[in-house]
Amino acid sequence: MVATTTAAVVHEPQGQFTFETIELDDLRSNEILVRNQASGICHTDFVAQNLMKLPIVLGHEGAGIVEAVGSRVSRVKPGDQVMISYPWCGNCCGCLKGQPYFCDRHISLGFGGTRLDGSHTMKLDGKSISGAFFQQSSFATHSIAVERNVVPAIGDWAAEMLAAIPCGVQTGAGSILNTFQVGLKEGLGVFGAGTVGLSAVMAGKLVGASPLIAIDLVEERLNLALELGATHVLNAKDGRVAERIKEIAPDGVRYTLETSGNEQALNDAIDCLSTGGECGMVIAPHFGEKYPFSPTQIFKRAANLRGIIQGSSVPNTFLPTLLELNRQGCFPFERLITVYDFQDINKAVEDTKAGKAIKPVLKIS
Repeated sequence: MVATTTAAVVHEPQGQFTFETIELDDLRSNEILVRNQASGICHTDFVAQNLMKLPIVLGHEGAGIVEAVGSRVSRVKPGDQVMISYPWCGNCCGCLKGQPYFCDRHISLGFGGTRLDGSHTMKLDGKSISGAFFQQSSFATHSIAVERNVVPAIGDWAAEMLAAIPCGVQTGAGSILNTFQVGLKEGLGVFGAGTVGLSAVMAGKLVGASPLIAIDLVEERLNLALELGATHVLNAKDGRVAERIKEIAPDGVRYTLETSGNEQALNDAIDCLSTGGECGMVIAPHFGEKYPFSPTQIFKRAANLRGIIQGSSVPNTFLPTLLELNRQGCFPFERLITVYDFQDINKAVEDTKAGKAIKPVLKIS
């Protein structure tokens, strides 16, 4: 099978996306061809441009219809609607324990630009280019995905809703529900009120976290955080964030989640912890570079600092759970979404970087 797809290709870091015809490789026995109906845009799509070989087709929150399957695929069939989430190898210790978010090969699978064996899934003008981003590259009308990475969509859901949750929403909600397992009346501070942070706020409300404090620089996002369940909001522009949190919770908060990648935010997220508290980080400040950091406050508080991948979520069970919570009116993630036509991808990226869109989703077909 030789198939082509129209894809949004980026040729230089932070450059414009251009629409080009891409040749797709033949399906392997464990792969699926998905006709993408929608794809979310995530901060990781921007970070990857500085880490990977270009040109590249990005996109890692695809949702669409299965068009063809490899000979060993059994979980889905042509015609099924699916979400495409993060990749995992299926063979390492973490995967075999049912913890795919601990996959030893997640970096290679996500950012290698190829299948795990080094083969390419995409060609442009007859030359192999970086694709297989998160083993999907969903900024395209069609994607090659691995069977284990797709999640069947049960029920009647708009593709834009399905494409909003496979990464950022899952990470934010999962950090609270799966990683931390926040309990009733336990204090939670969420640093950054973007997709991940606001999803964490909604999850915090679900479990009765209190105080539930959101910190950001943008008043509109702080107002939305209040509407979604935050008990308090703080504008970081006013400074003294850790001290102001201690005014709300004198002994500190049990959990903090740092989603902004800002050095000061991470320090504040550590400084406001209670004794024995835990700070989770879903992105590192100065990503890929060293920066000054003192572990003193971690030690003094007997606290924990942990990296969190995908909210410790197993997509096959967690994504349907989020959809069911939404159906019940308990997790209104649709309030984060702004929908753009596929051809307006550069406008969507511009709005995202300017803070005008929280969770942009491209409507592809």
